Parts: sequence; structure tokens; C-alpha cells
Amino acid sequence: MTQYQPIKRLLVANRGEIAVRIIQTARRLGIHTIALYSDADASAMHVRQADEAWHLGPAPARESYLDTGKVLRIAQQTNADAVHPGYGFLSENSDFADACAGQGLRFIGPSGAAILAMGDKSGAKTLMEAAGVPVLPGYHGADQRPDTLRHQASLVGFPLLIKAASGGGGKGMRRVEQIGEFDAALAAVKREALAAFGDDNVLLERYLPRARHVEVQIFADTLGHAIYLGDRDCSLQRRHQKVIEEAPAPDIAPTLRRAMGEAAVAAARAIDYVGAGTIEFLLCRDEFFFMEMNTRLQVEHPVTEAVTGQDLVAWQLAVAEGQPLPLTQEEVVLRGHGVEARLYAEDVEAGFLPASGPIQWLHWPQGVRIDTGVSAGDAVSPYYDPMIAKLIAHGQSRAEAFARLADALAALSLGPLVHNGPLLLRLCQEPDVLAMRHHTQWPIPTEPLAIADLAWPLATLWLASRTGPSPWQQAPGFRLGPDLSLTAAVRIGEEARVLTLTGRTGLLTWQGQEYPYELHADHLRLLRSGRWLRCPVTPAADGAWVLQLEGRRIPFATDDHRHQHHNDHQAPGSQGASAPMHGLVVALLVEAGQSVSRGQPLLVMEAMKMEHQVRAEQDGVIAELLCQVGQQISQGASLVRFQDAAREGAEPASTEQESA
Repeated sequence: MTQYQPIKRLLVANRGEIAVRIIQTARRLGIHTIALYSDADASAMHVRQADEAWHLGPAPARESYLDTGKVLRIAQQTNADAVHPGYGFLSENSDFADACAGQGLRFIGPSGAAILAMGDKSGAKTLMEAAGVPVLPGYHGADQRPDTLRHQASLVGFPLLIKAASGGGGKGMRRVEQIGEFDAALAAVKREALAAFGDDNVLLERYLPRARHVEVQIFADTLGHAIYLGDRDCSLQRRHQKVIEEAPAPDIAPTLRRAMGEAAVAAARAIDYVGAGTIEFLLCRDEFFFMEMNTRLQVEHPVTEAVTGQDLVAWQLAVAEGQPLPLTQEEVVLRGHGVEARLYAEDVEAGFLPASGPIQWLHWPQGVRIDTGVSAGDAVSPYYDPMIAKLIAHGQSRAEAFARLADALAALSLGPLVHNGPLLLRLCQEPDVLAMRHHTQWPIPTEPLAIADLAWPLATLWLASRTGPSPWQQAPGFRLGPDLSLTAAVRIGEEARVLTLTGRTGLLTWQGQEYPYELHADHLRLLRSGRWLRCPVTPAADGAWVLQLEGRRIPFATDDHRHQHHNDHQAPGSQGASAPMHGLVVALLVEAGQSVSRGQPLLVMEAMKMEHQVRAEQDGVIAELLCQVGQQISQGASLVRFQDAAREGAEPASTEQESA
């Protein structure tokens, strides 16, 4: 009879929302949790929720969360019998997994050998070919000389992708359209790969236009059982990083879905895999190709939990205890549809630059699952990934799931920190997304949508007509009698107006047009062009509302000058370039005395393991470089000084940031 070894004390070697997620399941299972924290996370949510928390070191991840020696020492001092690495940080570090085993700790994940086999993207493709799993055409050899790579690129053909051999999460990846772009892209990928993964080896893959990113969730135990728990579509991406994920992947024939699932299980069996893992495929029409395996729990695992009704962290812990998988393949049943949006602190209009700073107000919407590591009063640190939360909606159909997620995003209230919530809301209502016409290279629309003109009078009517228990508690400007005059200060998005409506009860006058209307408890009805429009209005947090008009959800509120998003990125100076974020200078592209033109890259910074170019906003002449390669820079610090235009005849310059 198998002897299970229960986990009693669990060290969570991570931070943020995934640490909180793990702690919550462990608590439900009666497991004592031990958190770790850096200087930047001393009062973080995962620290507050754990049974105990231990200090790791300074804020930079290399000196805290990535310091395996410190983590293992704390595990020993706390008498932990298992370590859960979450995702990111040490989760796919084969040496750390082996070190845990050597110290008698159960690593909640696969063996170091399995991590190593799949962590080398080139070697993984060779393994998959041997296992009969379809693999994309490309080059993943050991010869990494630039001349060899350039020659292999010509053989693979264009367009192609250069990818970090040890990469993941969209980092260390460039699309190359022609051979003339290859050398610069290769250098950039190698820099990013070395900074993020400590390995600058790359592989080349043929780029498939209009392909979908479909991944399969697999699970295997120590007793030889392996199954797949459905699939997910993660095609909605920007710069190879996922934005919205859903399960199951829509519009896939049952035979093709089964073939992908069985191929994923075969891939896991090929390396004697144990635990949770994800096999990522590119799907092009009815063909699929292996991309990579993530030997850990995925960020998007909640959508699989939504449709299976299972707790995958609980499964991980059970497998680590030596228990069999809770279900057989025949017992896996998918119900409905799940969709997840990743809420990030980032400035979409500035090219998705990561943001950081305090969260002064935060009201989560009802009706969806929220996985987060912050609450009101916390701050998003510049030292780590800027994810704020994941919002997960479940519905009986795909349309219902997306509608619920859109309702939640419209009702979200968070600030003053800038975030991508408005973009996520837009994507949940985009016709191409709802019709499943998008793909991995579908251009995500980032320009702000124009506010429907009728939204302003309808929002004004709604706000100004809110009544209290007596007529005298109505909004200022309301008059009794057949004629009306309603005034309200209205905010929609970042725009605010003070509007006065005139007309008669039941008849609204707006821009010279008269609109008969009806005001109800939860909606407005408006007669327009001979047809009545029903416009639902639902309450959001903190006195705000959401108006549905012309197929869009439009959040609005009384303008109190408070709920205005704050962006930490300082405006460019007229005499130089400043750092748009905290980061590391990795390359200087100009020198003192050099003339530069508007849009020309000045230097490259690395932040959140991604490279960002700082560009000249105007023509000018470099007077002085105020930074050097390898220097850690604070947000707002001066990087480049330009010659004074009036004195030296050159136009001033400032910065424009965009990801390299």
C-alpha cells in the first residue's frame, strides 16, 4: 500500500498574486504557510496572509527572490517540508529543484532533469521530434556563431522568430522580416536573454502568419498516470505576451482537440514528467506545431479551473504528497467557458511602458474571480512584474463569459496608478475578438475610442436625476414643473464636462435635437431616429455607474477631481532625455557631440526583463551623456543632455519611449 507523505509546512518561494493564490489553497487544506519577502515587499499582501514571513534581502530580485542560497537556508530554519515556487523566479530553475531534493524538501513541480530537458528550447524540440510531436521548421542547433545563425536564418526563410533558447513569457524574442534586420535583432535577443535567463543561446523558428496560440494543460503523478485537462487559447497578445486567455480554445474540431491533448501527454511522458505543466502549440488551420513546454503552473491556470471545477494548486500538493491524480482522463468534464484578463500597471498609450506607484483607491467588481496580490493602500513596485491582478469570468457560453468580464472591467475602480483596464474592456467588446477573428499577430487597438456623443447627455440625465427621500434632496439645478434644467459635472474616462440639460419632463433637448426619454430604476429608454433604445445603467464602485450604449459599456461618474489616473512617467524635458521608468542601462547608442534626429534611438534600458528604447523626440545635438552601461537608473533621472537650442543653434530634444 502506498504511503502518502502529507505536507504540513509549505514555503512559498514567490510573491504577489501567485503567492497569495498558493497560500489560500494551502490554508484551506490545513497546511502551515511560510512567506518570503524583500525590502520592497515588507507589508505586501502575501506577507500579511501567510502564517509566518521571513525577510530575504534587498528589493532587486537577484538579491532576494532569485537567491537560491537564502531561500534554502530559510526553508531549513523554518522546518519546511515542501517548497512551492509558483511561476517565474525559481519555478523553472533545475538547479534549485535538485537542491531542494538534496535537502530533503519536496519541490512542488517536476524533477530538475525534466525542467532542464524542457528549459533548453532547442533540446526540447529534438525530444519532441523523437516523441512524434509536430515541431515548427527552424534551427535549434548548438553552433551559436553569428555567421552560422545568419546562414541558418536564410535557410529557414523569412519572416522568422529569433527566440531565447532558455526563454519564456514573451521575453527574449524578435520577429525578423528580412536578412538586413537580422544582426540587430539577434544582438537585442541575446542581451535580453542573458539578462533574464543567464543564457544568451537562441533558436530560430519559421514565423507562421495568422497562427493561433493554443496550449494544453497536462498533469502527471508519481504513479505513472498522465492526463490533459482541456486546452486554452492565448492568441490575444502584444509583443508575444499574453493579454487575455480563454478555455476551452474556441472553434476547434473535436478530433483536432483530442490530437493536441494526446500529443501533449506524449510530450510529458517523453521526459517522465510529474506535476502541472503546459504544452504550447501554434495552430494554423488544422495543423499544430510544438512551441515549448512550461514546466510549472501557468499564469492563466484559473480559466482551466473555471471550466473543470478543479483546484490545480491542490492537485499539485496532492501529487507532491505521492497521491494519485484525482481524475482519470475519462472523468475530465469541461463545463461552460472561462476567460481571464491580465490587469497590469502600464501606460498603453506610451507603448505599454510598465508603471509603478501607490494604489490609493481600489474597488473590485462583483461577479468574477479576482486573483491579486494588492489592496487599497499598497503599491506596485518598480522592481518586479507590474501585474496588479487577474480577473476571471465564467459563463455557460463564450459570449456570456466575455460579457461578464466586460461588465466587471467596466465596474473596476482603481487609481491613481495608470493601468490597462480600459484596453482590456475594449478588447472584451471588440467584434474581431468576439467573432474569434484574432490571432497572435492581430494588431491590438491601443488608440482611445471616441466617446459616443449621446453618452454625455444620458450620463448627465442619470446623475442629475438621482433623488433622495424628498424633492429637496435632488441634484442641484433640478426644477419642479413641466420644464426642467438639469446640471451635472460628469466624468467619462479621462474627460470631464459640466453640462446643463433643458427641455420638458420626458423630452430631452440636446444639440438642437429633441429626444423623448423614459427614466427607470436600472435603465434609460431613448427615442432616436424612430426607434426606442434601451440603455442599461448598472452601479459600479464609489458612486460610479456603467452605461450600455451602442454595444459599448461606458463607465461614468460625478467629476470629483479625484479619480484621475496617475502616470509616473514624467513629461520629457526640453533640454534632454529622462528615464521613463526604473531600470538598467544596457546600451548607449549615441555619443557627445553627435547630431540626432527626431525618433532616433539614444539608448536602451532594461526594465521588467524587457528592453525599451529611449528615443529623441526632436532634432538636436548631444551635449553630454549622464549615464553609462550597467548603471541602475531611477525613474525620472536625466539620461542625456542636449545642447541649448538658443545658444548653439540646435533644436532641443526629449524622449519618446517604445519597446525595442
